[in-house]
Amino acid sequence: MFEHRRAPLLPFRTFLLRRVLRSAVLVAVVIISALAMGVLGYHLTESMPWLDSLLNASMILSGMGPVNELHTTAGKLFASFYAIFSGVVFITTVGILGAPFSHRLLHRFHLEVSEAGGEESKNPRRASHKSNAPE
Repeated sequence: MFEHRRAPLLPFRTFLLRRVLRSAVLVAVVIISALAMGVLGYHLTESMPWLDSLLNASMILSGMGPVNELHTTAGKLFASFYAIFSGVVFITTVGILGAPFSHRLLHRFHLEVSEAGGEESKNPRRASHKSNAPE
């Protein structure tokens, strides 16, 4: 998905159009899917109208909390699991959005280290391993 560690750094425009846009689209798909599951769950377990289901699912997914009071056991169980699921979705989306930026930062540092003295001089284990090899 990302370039190899020895490959040059992508130009910033290409980085934005390929990496960041791809991550943003993936996050949008994850959020829309999670929201659809919440809307369907509230509609089926609490018999809420679609708009109220959307409101409750959106509020839980964003971390704000439920709007309407829940009356059924199934609705309360669903809301409990959906709240936990929403926390996982939040952590996942932050990771997906942050991955291209952290990879670019680490890739830039790796290129600077490689240009400064080469990989062999920076890694003493590799250098000692090569010096101990029989000739």
